Amino acid sequence: MKFRTSLFLALVSLSGFTQAAGTLCMQKEKDIEREISHAQQHDNQRRVNGLERALTEVRASCTDEKLKAAHQENIEAKQREVAEREKDLKDAQDDGDEEKIAKRQRKLQEEREELKALQSATY
Repeated sequence: MKFRTSLFLALVSLSGFTQAAGTLCMQKEKDIEREISHAQQHDNQRRVNGLERALTEVRASCTDEKLKAAHQENIEAKQREVAEREKDLKDAQDDGDEEKIAKRQRKLQEEREELKALQSATY
């Protein structure tokens, strides 16, 4: 009896995982559809055309694995940008130019915020 209960719970949780796995592509489709609607409201036909092509591509070839991989690549690229901004700030601090230091600090903060936003996004 315990085995059947355990098996049932495992299957239910696995089916939930399978459903969740397909949601990234569906979410991407919904995001694009929302953007299409917004572009249509603002009579931006070029944007609508581009988004419709993107939607067709997503429907044809989207997989959660591809989305996750692309998202991870974006995070890694942003991490490299943050590291570069940190180096720029250190160079400015070594030079002692207060104006450059303030500018570099602002740019570093912007990059960190963008990285944080990327890391918190689902894809």
